[in-house]
Amino acid sequence: MAAANLSSSSSSPHTLHRSLTNPQPLHPSAFLKPPFHDRKLASVRCQIPKFEPTTSHSTHPTSSSSSTIDFLTLCHSLKTTKRKGWVNQGIKGPESIADHMYRMALMALVADDLPGINRERCIKIALVHDIAEAIVGDITPSDGVPKVEKSRLEQAALTEMCEVLGGGKRAEEIKELWREYEDNASLEANLVKDFDKIEMILQALEYETEHDRILDEFFLSTAGKFQTEIGKSWAAEIIARRNSRLAKKLN
Repeated sequence: MAAANLSSSSSSPHTLHRSLTNPQPLHPSAFLKPPFHDRKLASVRCQIPKFEPTTSHSTHPTSSSSSTIDFLTLCHSLKTTKRKGWVNQGIKGPESIADHMYRMALMALVADDLPGINRERCIKIALVHDIAEAIVGDITPSDGVPKVEKSRLEQAALTEMCEVLGGGKRAEEIKELWREYEDNASLEANLVKDFDKIEMILQALEYETEHDRILDEFFLSTAGKFQTEIGKSWAAEIIARRNSRLAKKLN
């Protein structure tokens, strides 16, 4: 999560399901252990069980229904893991990681056409930009994890997830889209990074209204950081609505 305070070894399928549907919180110190080895998530394996697909995928890795369902089951925790920034603020029933990514994808869908921007690619980037959090959780600045270490953790998690998927064309596309966003390497990535901040401040405004709160830090942390005209325009609209609401409260 972008704001200063924003954001989870057994081989039994049933054990895996329980772990993913009831993730355990990770202490920030877990992320500061030595680097990964053998492409395993050593620093989070104390909380996440070793994932072993139920069948072999060596014959048809890209078309295996078993690989696909294994991958989708692993992604289940995106639906149940709450965004840490809102948890830290004590927001009751806060959005999940999947909630956040879904509305970002909607933003890409409804945005006006722009020269040189592939909206379909924006939708795809929005859907995968936080996908590694299915394993590492929502790591935020308040966790004290260095940015380089956070990126390394997420890269390793993404690699493992793509192995669960069975590799192949779709797995490579997910890795490419994630890296493009991580590196802010295209016009599409620029726009989706703006959507990430837009979704956060819009959610902050909604929580302010719903819970009668003031959540200044989320607006302060994004001020002046929008890269695109759409981002700047949408942010200005959200800020104007917030200012109008605050003015009414004072009167």
